[in-house]
Amino acid sequence: MTARPPQDAGAANTDDDGRAAAAAARAFEARHETLDDFHYPDGIRIAVNFTADFDAMLFRRALNEPPMQKAKGEFGGRVGIWRLIELFDAHGVKATFFTPGRICELYPQSLRAAAASGHELADHMWEHLTPESDELQRDHIERTAAALAEICGERPVGTRSYYRQAHLKDAGHLYNSEGTSSRLPYYAADEKRENCLLILPFHYAIDDAQFYNFGWLKSEPQAQRLTDPERIMDMWWSAFEQQYALGNGYLNICLHPFVSGRALRTRLLGQLIERMKEKPGVWFPTCAQLARYVLAEFPPKSLKF
Repeated sequence: MTARPPQDAGAANTDDDGRAAAAAARAFEARHETLDDFHYPDGIRIAVNFTADFDAMLFRRALNEPPMQKAKGEFGGRVGIWRLIELFDAHGVKATFFTPGRICELYPQSLRAAAASGHELADHMWEHLTPESDELQRDHIERTAAALAEICGERPVGTRSYYRQAHLKDAGHLYNSEGTSSRLPYYAADEKRENCLLILPFHYAIDDAQFYNFGWLKSEPQAQRLTDPERIMDMWWSAFEQQYALGNGYLNICLHPFVSGRALRTRLLGQLIERMKEKPGVWFPTCAQLARYVLAEFPPKSLKF
């Protein structure tokens, strides 16, 4: 009888890691559903969501950044937000402003102006923090919903946050704009395959902050990505063209009033919008408008909404 050679412990660990990774991938796939048959109404080739995270100084404070960084955030609340509202109004674009509840106390006039122009006010946490406890998460979601409803007359139906989905569903949210698992809207449930939400994806290549904000997420000087606005507009235009060429495309451009509310950047954003509008079949909905269309026409098949 031939003796079995001793098992390589490293190989065994690799096999275990591979099986664990495969199981995790299957579990992840089971709670996500892409929309293979997705399409827009006749005549629409692409939807472009212009979204703005109206953090002002709150995220700077959450990161414990120095006073000059916080002052940049305050510029967004005093100046930048007004420039973005004027920009979108001038070009007939309806945007979604993801707004921490505390902003309703700090800059209510700008939010009322945004709502009066037909823009969407959506949840972006209470003070741009995600507490761990269920009780605090529910409290923050409800406080933000009440604050936004007082401003615009209706509770938010969407969020850009990392709260537990059960709490978001209980509060009446339809969508979350934070995932990156597909180029198109898709559905995601929690770990129990419950509390399904529509996901309107965005990613950091279409986010202004990492290109325009010195000290982005407390990065060191050697990691800075300060970039000319013309280069960013060229990159975003290329992303738009790629999605437009595919058909049934989607683009979620994430802005920050303290970043893109600077005059030169706002002017070039206007040029980008005009360039997009020259193409036939470009739709500029709010996130809520797009979410309601997807939910009505393409409800989930494998997940319960």
